[in-house]
Amino acid sequence: MHKLDLRKGLWALALCLTAEPALSYSGEVFRVCGLSPDGDDYLSLRECGDQACDEIMRLGPGVFMWTLEPSAFGGWRKVVPMRTNADMFTSNPDVGYVYTGHICKVR
Repeated sequence: MHKLDLRKGLWALALCLTAEPALSYSGEVFRVCGLSPDGDDYLSLRECGDQACDEIMRLGPGVFMWTLEPSAFGGWRKVVPMRTNADMFTSNPDVGYVYTGHICKVR
């Protein structure tokens, strides 16, 4: 019996530790920046955090986005592009990953 209780306790602890960061992060606003004027002049929003992943849409210079994770992983960040300030939480938002070398935090 004691071994089973310990397993339940460890499972509950693991669930709490993994759920807490997602609940406490409320997101931040970033914008597309640092694009080369001699380049394509857009940042790809991709289905996953890798250049080989499919492109969902192209974000032009200055487009704002809301982050969904507190930090980048492997140079990529999960975001929701904002078309306008009022469009921040639409019922069917475009969600994807952008390369962090071309986004700047809005302060």
